[in-house]
Amino acid sequence: MKKALLILSILFMSMSYGQEIKQVPQINVSGEGKVKVVPDQASIVVTVETKGNNAKDVKKQNDEKIDAVLKFIKKMNLAPADYKTQRVSLNPQYDYEKKKHSYNATQTIEIVLKDLSKYDELMEGLVDEGINRIDNVTFQSSKLAQYQSEARKLAMKEAKLKAEDYVSVLGQKIGRAMTISDNSQTYSPQPLYATMKTMEMSDTRAPRETLAVGEINITANVTVSFILE
Repeated sequence: MKKALLILSILFMSMSYGQEIKQVPQINVSGEGKVKVVPDQASIVVTVETKGNNAKDVKKQNDEKIDAVLKFIKKMNLAPADYKTQRVSLNPQYDYEKKKHSYNATQTIEIVLKDLSKYDELMEGLVDEGINRIDNVTFQSSKLAQYQSEARKLAMKEAKLKAEDYVSVLGQKIGRAMTISDNSQTYSPQPLYATMKTMEMSDTRAPRETLAVGEINITANVTVSFILE
């Protein structure tokens, strides 16, 4: 009996203590920071695809074209770290009507072009050397970390300003931040998908503009809880 009374007393004291805890008045707001940037480089993914009835011949043809492509890339003075083989495949394909196999070989290369003024020269040369598929072109910034930092600061400033607007109507002020949540998504530049077509220079060899870089948005989102004073 004494043990039961002791347990009840402890429970009662715990409940009383919990009721005495005061709720800290606070306001929760969100903020967004956005930085618009003109890209200064591009990620280009291209593929050599060959088809035929003999697996060995198909693979050999594909390797020869890739060899020519890689030699051309080296002539463009791209750093070795700026291009790499992304994937290689050799797949059988069965024709049910003719009841025989054919083969499809592909090799895909990813190139980071850090000088966009070389874009037309690079793309034309790649096609001349055997590239017959452009998978995508993605514009990027070499100063991504710097712009992400700027976007985060802008997001915090907007959250603070928003909180001040709300509480000013009530004659209150905001105090220190209690919690900060980063809701930003991982930056992922949108690819520009390209349809493969033959690139032919005009008879006058006039310069052409084939690339509209535009701008990319680097965005940060935060949620902040401020104490009300």
